[in-house]
Order: sequence, then C-alpha cells, then structure tokens
Amino acid sequence: MSGSGGVTEQERDSESVRLLPLSKSPFQAPTDRDMLPSERRLFVQTHRTCVFGYARRADGPAMSVVYYVPAGNGDLLVATMGARAKAKAVARSGKVNLCVLDETWPFAYLQVYCDAIIDDDPDTLVDVMMGVAERMSGEPLSPEVRPMVKAMAEQEGRVLLRCRPYSTFATPPRHLHRNDQEEQVTHWLSAAVPWDAPDSPDAA
Repeated sequence: MSGSGGVTEQERDSESVRLLPLSKSPFQAPTDRDMLPSERRLFVQTHRTCVFGYARRADGPAMSVVYYVPAGNGDLLVATMGARAKAKAVARSGKVNLCVLDETWPFAYLQVYCDAIIDDDPDTLVDVMMGVAERMSGEPLSPEVRPMVKAMAEQEGRVLLRCRPYSTFATPPRHLHRNDQEEQVTHWLSAAVPWDAPDSPDAA
C-alpha cells in the first residue's frame, strides 16, 4: 500500500523498529474545529495511553487501558501476555480499535482503527517494554536493566502486538468552563479519515 505522502509499505517496514521517544509536549487538540489528518497523526505520536478495543465472540466489544509505543513508520506497538485475550483476538481477527487518550482538560480522544498482527521479534518486544516503562514513570530505563526486562518478557510469555493504523475518527473537545459563560457549547458531526490522508488547504 502506498500512502498519499509517497511512503511505500517497504519504507514503513524498514522503519518498524525505530521507536519514537516519549513526548514531553503532547499535542493538544483544538477546541473549535476538527483535527486535521496531520494533527491526528501527531496526537497519536505524542500521547501514550489508549483504550484497546476488540470484538468478542459474544456480548459487546472488550476494552482495556494500555500503554502503547509509536514507531517511526506509524505503527503502534503494544506488549501483552500471549495468554491474554488481546493477543488471542489479534490472532483471530486482526482488527483492533485504539482510542488514544489525552491527559489534560478539556479531555480529547482519537479513535484509531488498525490492522494488527503478533510480531515475533524478541528484541523489539523488549524495546517496547522498556518504552512502556519510560511512559509509566516519565523517565527512560537504564540500558543495564535490559536483561531483566528480557527475562520478564520470557517469564510472562509476553508478545508484541503491531497495530497498523488505516483510519481515524475524532471529535474536538468542547466543555463548559462555567455555567454562566455567554458562548454556547456547540457540537458537530465528524467522520472517519484515512490515516495517511493529506491536509486539505482550506480545512484549518
């Protein structure tokens, strides 16, 4: 698949192990308009938690909050135990929905629809686990602890879920800051946008 930005599938795969560092300045969604496609990608790249959703055999969809690590090619990487339902769902259907969460008020979120696979690269798995620890603590792990992280991955039967976005859905956050504010809170419809869509010149 070739995106509108001229990035080929081979080029995306060649960057698959280049993990992006933890962002100190997560992108803040505008409150008066929809996010542009490039802003949606930036929102995903600079945040760290999401609601991981997948279809269940019965009942409604399953959802759990997880840390994710973005890769340079746009993939979103999640480490989980192979015995958990997330890994089994990926092996079964290969379709997941990541609802990427903001951490500031007014609260924003972005739904990211992905094709997902189980990646058998043990080195990248350990990289992701170390990246998750950095996102949990706010500080990078020392390289000296890598053997311990690797041992933990083996002991817990961890696997790497590689989620490749193909579409997003967002609605800008609109909230009352006080009950007597003169400006009314407005709402509007949004739409799914291809992950690699270009920004329209008159969209901003």
